Amino acid sequence: MTAELVRGQNHPLPDTRLEIRVSAGAPVIAGATLTDDNGRVPGPEWVVHPGSPALPGIEVSRQAAADHRLAVDLGALPEVAHRVTVLLALPEGAGGPGRFGAVAAPFAAVTALDGTEVAGYTITGLDTESAVVALELYRRQGAWKMRAVGQGYAGGLVAMLADQGLDRAAELAATIHGAVAHGMTRSVAAPPPRTAEGDRARHGASLTASGAPGDTAPPAGPLPGPAPTAGPAPAAGVPAGTVADGPISYAHPRRATASPGRDGAAASPAPPGHPAPQGQPGRPVAGDATGWSMDERLYNQVWGMFEDLARTIAAYRSAVDFAESRMDQELDRVLFDPRSRIGTAGDAARAAARARCDELTDRAREALDRDLAQLIAESEVVEPALPVAYADWDNPVWHGYRVPGETPMALRLGDLHLPEEPGLRIPMLMRLPLERGLWVDSGRSGSEAAMAADDGELRRLAVDTAVLHAARLLAVHPAGQYAVHAVDPAGAAAASFAPLVDRGVLAAPPASGAQGVSSVLAHLTRRVELVRMAVGSGATDALPPDLDTADQLLIVNDFPHGFDDRAVTRLRYLADEGPAVGVHLLLIADREDASAYGPVLDPLWRSLLRLTPVPDDHLADPWVGHAWTYEPPRLPAGSGVLGQVLSQVVGARPDRRL
Repeated sequence: MTAELVRGQNHPLPDTRLEIRVSAGAPVIAGATLTDDNGRVPGPEWVVHPGSPALPGIEVSRQAAADHRLAVDLGALPEVAHRVTVLLALPEGAGGPGRFGAVAAPFAAVTALDGTEVAGYTITGLDTESAVVALELYRRQGAWKMRAVGQGYAGGLVAMLADQGLDRAAELAATIHGAVAHGMTRSVAAPPPRTAEGDRARHGASLTASGAPGDTAPPAGPLPGPAPTAGPAPAAGVPAGTVADGPISYAHPRRATASPGRDGAAASPAPPGHPAPQGQPGRPVAGDATGWSMDERLYNQVWGMFEDLARTIAAYRSAVDFAESRMDQELDRVLFDPRSRIGTAGDAARAAARARCDELTDRAREALDRDLAQLIAESEVVEPALPVAYADWDNPVWHGYRVPGETPMALRLGDLHLPEEPGLRIPMLMRLPLERGLWVDSGRSGSEAAMAADDGELRRLAVDTAVLHAARLLAVHPAGQYAVHAVDPAGAAAASFAPLVDRGVLAAPPASGAQGVSSVLAHLTRRVELVRMAVGSGATDALPPDLDTADQLLIVNDFPHGFDDRAVTRLRYLADEGPAVGVHLLLIADREDASAYGPVLDPLWRSLLRLTPVPDDHLADPWVGHAWTYEPPRLPAGSGVLGQVLSQVVGARPDRRL
């Protein structure tokens, strides 16, 4: 049975040799891009379009037309290509519709070579857009899948190509439109009858847009891999807001597949998955992603799981909404007709509408359960394989902990899950070095867990959570790379700070009172100013000899208690300027307590990544805007792992100036 997809839904592909058929209400340009494992198109040579209609494994039509057939051989794609994105655009020029909202909704389908339709997708909801990403074919767990995308661009080809990472998008878009406008292409011939002899002839022929063995395009040159860089790419975006303040940027790290490692070696390819039946995903393998180290492969794999879960749930919710909307429309038609409002005919029509809704919902749930089962199986093999920086506190890897010799890519701040499958939790990983401070919200955030706890319990849990975050930061960095300061103006969190105090982790006992707060802030403000001036003038060798070169972490409890206007100004300065020079902020606060400051502190709250000491659904993804439930880290009951880890951190630390 052919699968009718909705936006965001994915579907397995039964074979690697396929056709993509496109039908539209007006002539459109069809093209495709090949992307690397980070979802980027490194250059124009990765794009197949009417002006350059062939690349290894894919060919497209050479002109704008209302109907297209794109030939795809996924097995012939270069190894560096991990995704095929199918693009549609309206030609430029007078007389054309100019926007997809003025024509019938385009339809795209993936078919087998014998014409059997695998899955189809009607691209609805377009209006002012003149270009759209229709479908994508992507490699996941050793098998190929397709996803209905339907992302439109009012800025046309230029905006669409730029969104895929092309630096010279405008130049390439002009080339494509020029090829169509100047007649550099030719019509797509109808495919010949599919006889046994024809199939044998096609098997040895070059793939073409029309499918005819003799209609070959000029051979394309070899597709280059991503350009190597001088080392690992810079840190990518990290969670950067809340549902209230705007969606978080959970962007994938832009790390090239061929980037050399620290020893100059090229990135290691992902390990092959276990064999599986044709068209089915292979058994999950930990580290089944690209990267120059196992840690990087696991990091990229976790991000892939996060994106897959987001899109899978979006497809399910969209399908359920569609089924219910269609049922409502059918019921409205029944009620509109006086002849069917009452009696057996009306009852039968209403029952049929509900039955169709239930059937569509059940099919959507089956697809969801299939994808969730694969993700759960992947999580079960990935979680035990995570390194210390990514592992939960109950992972046995902590019992073999040793102070690392280098800083990892990221660290775990907790877990994320969605209500459709609360048991499937994705590690929330944040790139290092920290580019912004952390805020543990000790107030009543509105979640069920926060409303069920009293104020004192929330504040205690907030400090305990902050201590765990600080301990992990210390544990994943080389010995002596972090110095920790604490400010507890009222001395109310002595019990929670005890693990840091007793093990000698803190650079000094938690500062209390207004004078203690002022002293710590003045010390760190001076450090930020000196380092900024030294870096800006290129005179880092002129820094005072008493300056500690280790990164500094400041834990502030119960803000703004004990803070005067000057102290608040210094704290804001540290939050804004500190991360760039190695001074990081971990704030424990209830925003309501600072309401007397009004909007003055709004930039401070926005500059910090808000976390909670209890489960709360305040984080959002950038693809579909799900409200993800954040689960803070917790120590296993009765565990002594925290003390053991901190003892090793302190024992390996060289003497440092305070």
